Amino acid sequence: MSVQERDPCPHRILDDIGGAFAMGAIGGGIWNSVKGARNSPRGERLIGSVQAVRARAPILGGNFAVWGGLFSMFDCTLVWLRRKEDPWNSITSGALTGGVLAARGGWRAASRSAAVGGVLLAMIEGLNIFLTRMMADTPPPPYAPPPNMPAPTLPTPVVAPRKPASEFVQDPAA
Repeated sequence: MSVQERDPCPHRILDDIGGAFAMGAIGGGIWNSVKGARNSPRGERLIGSVQAVRARAPILGGNFAVWGGLFSMFDCTLVWLRRKEDPWNSITSGALTGGVLAARGGWRAASRSAAVGGVLLAMIEGLNIFLTRMMADTPPPPYAPPPNMPAPTLPTPVVAPRKPASEFVQDPAA
């Protein structure tokens, strides 16, 4: 989805919160179902799996929703401040989100998490730009020969010898 197709910022924040919650809840459901089944005694694996999903999947979904909401709020704020939407907004939003979420651990933990968030989002944005350029089908300009093909040669025209200009001029006295 391109940047122009996204919703405006107030709606984008709510959309990202819901999407992040769904992603966290589904991923947490899969993860915790396996974890619950492995930690349950034989014969009660299905019950243990369901209990683990019911207990932990909504928590993981909520954690993802908080991360997605903060990221979207920072992203929309930066779009509003800078008046342009580019990868630097996402990178800065990732760094700010990581810093804010780790702020309770002190300035060292916040700065480390901010650096990790910025580097992680820089890698994601860089990969996105790389894949977009690589997958783009850019045809060659119309005047360029196709690759690995010799340029077409034009046949040399056969020109008849010119007649002297005197043959075309008629004598007015005649």
